[in-house]
Amino acid sequence: MSGSLSGSSVEDNLSLSPKLSPPSKRQKTENRTTGNCSTTNSTSGSKTQVKTTMSVTSTQNGSQNESMDDIDEGLYSRQLYVLGHDAMRQMQASHILISGMRGLGVEIAKNVVLAGVKSVTVHDEAVVTWADLSSQFFLREDDLGKNRALVSTPRLSELNNYVPVTANTLKLSEDLLDKFQVVVLTNSSLDEQLWVGDFCHKNSIKLIVADTKGLFGQIFCGFGKSFVITDSNGEQVVSNMVAEITQEEEAVVACLDETRHGYEDGDHVTFSEVKGMTEINQSEPRKIKVLGPYTFSIGDTSSYSEYQRGGIVTQVKVPTSVNFKSLRESMADPEFVVTDFAKFERPGQLHIIYQALHEFVKQNKSLPRPRNKTDAEQLLTLAKAINKASPSKVDELDENLVQQMAYQAGGDLAPMQAVIGGIAAQEVMKACSGKFSPIRQWLYFDALECLPDKADTLLTEDTCKPKNSRYDSQVAVFGEDFQHKLSDLNYFLVGAGAIGCEMLKNWAMIGLATGPKGHVIVTDMDIIEKSNLNRQFLFRPWDVQKTKSSTAANAVKTMNPSIKITPHEDRVGPETENIYTDDFFVNLDGVTNALDNVDARMYMDRRCVYYRKPLLESGTLGTKGNIQVVIPNLTESYSSSQDPPEKSIPICTLKNFPNAIEHTLQVGRGRGQGSRSVGQRSV
Repeated sequence: MSGSLSGSSVEDNLSLSPKLSPPSKRQKTENRTTGNCSTTNSTSGSKTQVKTTMSVTSTQNGSQNESMDDIDEGLYSRQLYVLGHDAMRQMQASHILISGMRGLGVEIAKNVVLAGVKSVTVHDEAVVTWADLSSQFFLREDDLGKNRALVSTPRLSELNNYVPVTANTLKLSEDLLDKFQVVVLTNSSLDEQLWVGDFCHKNSIKLIVADTKGLFGQIFCGFGKSFVITDSNGEQVVSNMVAEITQEEEAVVACLDETRHGYEDGDHVTFSEVKGMTEINQSEPRKIKVLGPYTFSIGDTSSYSEYQRGGIVTQVKVPTSVNFKSLRESMADPEFVVTDFAKFERPGQLHIIYQALHEFVKQNKSLPRPRNKTDAEQLLTLAKAINKASPSKVDELDENLVQQMAYQAGGDLAPMQAVIGGIAAQEVMKACSGKFSPIRQWLYFDALECLPDKADTLLTEDTCKPKNSRYDSQVAVFGEDFQHKLSDLNYFLVGAGAIGCEMLKNWAMIGLATGPKGHVIVTDMDIIEKSNLNRQFLFRPWDVQKTKSSTAANAVKTMNPSIKITPHEDRVGPETENIYTDDFFVNLDGVTNALDNVDARMYMDRRCVYYRKPLLESGTLGTKGNIQVVIPNLTESYSSSQDPPEKSIPICTLKNFPNAIEHTLQVGRGRGQGSRSVGQRSV
């Protein structure tokens, strides 16, 4: 991210039609900004002038060597292992509109651009304010007063040369929406959501609504009347050896009991190599019902021959059609995805409270003020009235939850944007590709556990009020004292890959290590490769072959110049204990792992246990992820539970730091079978 932005200044203006189609790929990066388009309408008896102002910046990228059907496997290799070529081609044919370029909108746009869709148009009518700087990582203090979409566009366009990025600053219209396959709304009013939802549902346009308010988050998905899911989970098909098939109307299949069959209710299977009951070998895929870990039923086999021996049962991916209700219908009759079963009743409560918040903004032209009791009481009154009239009303409204929403509604937190934005971006990918099961249809999330135990005593309206600081939207939730503590923390980040980049971005946004005593040390011995650019968003094509840690450190310094960060290129292990000494660990406030192997994780865990330091542990594999928070004297350590042995070797270790006999064998096997086979073992 260091260095100047590509393309010309967003100040350069050209003229474009208001009915702008999404851009197509071009060979070179170019920047286009429209001027103003005015129309005047006259009505009898009065003079009415309607002026429409439009400003659009389009950065168009592409390569003359790449046709629309080509996929750059060097760039998208890791993503292809998860999605497959068919889903990737579906994405490359999809135009996406993302409305709202605050922290949540830019998080979604960043992820969607990296994913490799055909084009992205970002929309926003508003200008940059101090409150935006808390989580919008592509805005700078110099951008105050400029349009958010115009400022964000050239910085988003750097993420992927294959994805044209366009800015639009007009009011949303049906003519604009009609150009896209997927529309994402953030920071929008309920009235806007409803009319956009009606139009999208009628015209088979997929709609995603996403929003965050302090420690609360919301996502709605409406993918139309007949949305086809080609693969509900993305897992490899499962095959098992057959031990027995009964001959009856509700036949039971028993698998060999060495391993569990791994099927779920509703899966479809086919049979082969069955002896005796040979008719089943040619039958169509059968829907199953799981009876146990080794048995399932397949329906009627009473007319078949008697089973003798053998056979293989194989899972089959069968496309399914799903009917999504419109936003308006779903408001009255919602379906919820429960994110925390300890808060089973919470989604219904938040469904009402969010509607009340929209009504509050409609009446007052602003969100409730942080920790203001008068505004909280007004929101509670509105929530009670809406709940009483709602077809989906809850039995008893949680008044404390309403109060917390009022207190935090002005908050804008980078970690919350990362969570909700990441989920929403995955829903965009599902909408484009038909791969994986979408959210049906509402997801509500809250992280109120982040508040201190005595929040109502410690936090006041005075300590949470805005002061024209880039951290205003965070102070609105946690107060001034918390911000000062964050700024003086000393943290050690081990790894600057995909998770490491996201962690550093969040740290820069929340103001970690920006005070006189604060400091971040990041270490990573890897260098940047082309395949990293698809998910490690702090790196750009011109950074290939540079060190990850130094490049990432420079990138987050541009996001928040106040962060104090030092990059290292050292492996963590016994051989570097002369660098990461006793004094080094004693002075830390915590450690965060962003590693790619268990051995390094266990080593860092032992060090943190010895020095009694908190450890944040996380990892991803395809669409799966895990997080573990280790607190001294409170939780178990990482090594307290045994992970299964690694079945593969991380590809970055093979390429840059092979250090074991099995690494040499894997490299040799890859050269013999082709580099692609090595990659497939290291998603």
